[in-house]
Formats: sequence, structure tokens, C-alpha cells
Amino acid sequence: MPSLKQIKRRITSIKSTQQITRAMKMVAAAKLRRAQDNIIKARPYSHKLREVIRELSGRCDRSMHPLLALREPEKIGIVVVSADRGFCGSFNTNIIKAAVKEVKSLQDIDPTIQLVTIGRKASDFFRKRDYLVLQAHNNLFQDLHFGVAASLGEQIIDFYTSDKLDRIYVVYNEFKSAIQQNIIVEQLLPIIPEDADVDAGASIENLYEPDALTVLSGVLPLYINNQMWRIFLESNAAEHGARMTAMENATKNAGELIDSLTLQYNKARQAAITKELLDIVSGAEGMK
Repeated sequence: MPSLKQIKRRITSIKSTQQITRAMKMVAAAKLRRAQDNIIKARPYSHKLREVIRELSGRCDRSMHPLLALREPEKIGIVVVSADRGFCGSFNTNIIKAAVKEVKSLQDIDPTIQLVTIGRKASDFFRKRDYLVLQAHNNLFQDLHFGVAASLGEQIIDFYTSDKLDRIYVVYNEFKSAIQQNIIVEQLLPIIPEDADVDAGASIENLYEPDALTVLSGVLPLYINNQMWRIFLESNAAEHGARMTAMENATKNAGELIDSLTLQYNKARQAAITKELLDIVSGAEGMK
């Protein structure tokens, strides 16, 4: 049985850890509020771009634009978006598991699937194992702005248009709430326009100048860049939500452990006092 001094030292240590986890929770909560505001602002623009592409692609032959044209997927790439840091529960583990599962499911088509990793956790995991990492991007979330996403979007477009990759998927965490993040696996290139809604806007005829294909050629790269920006914002908000929840649980667990150790300390102290009293009484009886 541990001594009173050892129990007291452990209680002090856990209290220090609890202060750290509580502070980390407060920091994550503050960052989450800003990240949540950013993703809420970005979603409507992204959805509107999808509507425009759906409308324009219905007026053109898909094979006329390289970002819409379908070809046999002989070379497949997967963009994996993780975090740079830990202490966020199963956030990174779930992303990596989903990416590994996707790689295995597509290896019948392309045994040498190439990965573009975003975030140190995914980069470290796949580089240490037998995976082909085409590019690794770390610390992008430290100074996150649209230019970072646009630069990466342009590189991904270049991989596709230069025939380095025939199909590109992306795996990321979609933000739902502080306690819920959804793993999303979706095709990034070639772009698949959403199915048109027959009822919505059936009486509206849009005019495009100089023509639909020219407008589409300008919108599609913008769409990919905006998609990467939205994915970055989704993942960033999901990471802060996961970290806030993880630190809240850690703080709660530390409190429960402190209560348990305090009870153990009091019992041990009471037993020590009782033993001393018995020794005193025994000594007094022996002197009679």
C-alpha cells in the first residue's frame, strides 16, 4: 500500500495536469468559436458554386473540359487531411483508418495509390509505412488563409490535367458539432456535377456570355480551390471541437481520480492515526 506522502504527491501531480487540461479546453473552445463562424460563412458560397457548375455542365459536353472529362482511373490519388497536433481524442486515428480503408478498397484498380498528406499526423503515419506519399504538407493550419488552400488546389489540378493522376479523392473530417465530426470520403477530380432538380428554377432561363463553356472554364478551377478552402475550414473546426471535448473529458477524469485518491488518503491517514492511538493505549496498559 502506498504511503501517505506518495498519495499526496500523486494528488498534487494530477491537480497540475487537471489545470493544464482545463486551460487547453478553454483555448480550444475559443478557437472553435472562430473556426465555426468561418465555416458557416464559407458553406453558402461553396453550395452556390455547385449550383452554377450543375447548371453550366448541363449545357456543355463534359468531355470538352479536362476537369469534367472522365477517363479510366489507372492512377489514383488520395488527399488525406489530418491535424498537426494530438490531444484531440480519436480525430487523427479515425482519419487515418478511413484513408487506409479507402486505399485498400482501390488497390484492385491501382496497386500504387499515391497520397497527398495534409497535417503532421497523417504525414508521419504514412511515411513510416509502405505507402507512396506524393506530397506532404505540414503546419498549414498555423497560418490558415485562402491562399494556402488555393495553392494546394492548383497543385491538385495540375496533377490531374498533366495525367499524373486520373482520379483524386479526399478524406477529411466534416464539422457537425463540438462532440460530432463526420468522416467524409469524396471524389475531388474529375468533378461530378450534382443531379439537377427538375422542379427548382424550371421556369428560369439563365444567359451566359460569351458562352457556357468559357464561363465553366473559369468557374471549375475556382470551385476546386474553394473546395479545398472549405475542407480546410471543416477540418480545422472539427479538430478544435474534438480537442475541446477530449480535454473536457480529461479534466473530468482527473477530478474523479483526485476524489478517489483523496478518499484513499483519508482512509490511510485514519488507519495511521488509529494505529498510533492503539500503540499509545497498549503502552499505557503495559505500564500499569
